[in-house]
Amino acid sequence: MTAPVIGVLALQGDVREHVAALAGAGADARPVRRPAELDAVDGLVIPGGESTTISKLTDIFEMREPIDKRIAGGMPVYGSCAGMIMLAAEVLDGRPDQRGFAGIEMTVRRNAFGRQVDSFEAPVEIAGVGGEPFHAIFIRAPWVERVGAGVEVLGRVTEGPAAGRIVAVRQGHLVATSFHPELTGDLRLHRYFVDLVRAAA
Repeated sequence: MTAPVIGVLALQGDVREHVAALAGAGADARPVRRPAELDAVDGLVIPGGESTTISKLTDIFEMREPIDKRIAGGMPVYGSCAGMIMLAAEVLDGRPDQRGFAGIEMTVRRNAFGRQVDSFEAPVEIAGVGGEPFHAIFIRAPWVERVGAGVEVLGRVTEGPAAGRIVAVRQGHLVATSFHPELTGDLRLHRYFVDLVRAAA
């Protein structure tokens, strides 16, 4: 079985960690910065980082329209943390000039869990990902305030002050999490996405 080719949008953020996790999960993983590089992949990861910076660089590198077209055409995309913000139809507390890809019918609150000092770790059970709860690392993370009818909630925080908050979703070929699975060494979520890309191909 040939490995699906999955790109990581390499404009800003934890690109190397996602490339390593995807490779460990069985993908041919590579950084993507240019439209020609995007043309060569079967799926895309939008990594954690700074969503306003990723938004600006998407325009500077002329990647916005190509990514919009690929999403509309059914390319699987996974967004973690800032990537979740980039995939949201509506962002609360974002900057006025911030633009994402609006692929998932959801409202997210940027930096919902607070500033860097409020970064934390918590167990999250993910629907469709077997085994024990996922050890989720949240770093200035968003959460999902509202989802549309077509959005499946995959995971919520189960304990602590943020208990019940939605932190993992899927809408068709698009998946997003508030947290950073690439920082844990647990490859289950990356395998889940690799399987999604393989099925779409």
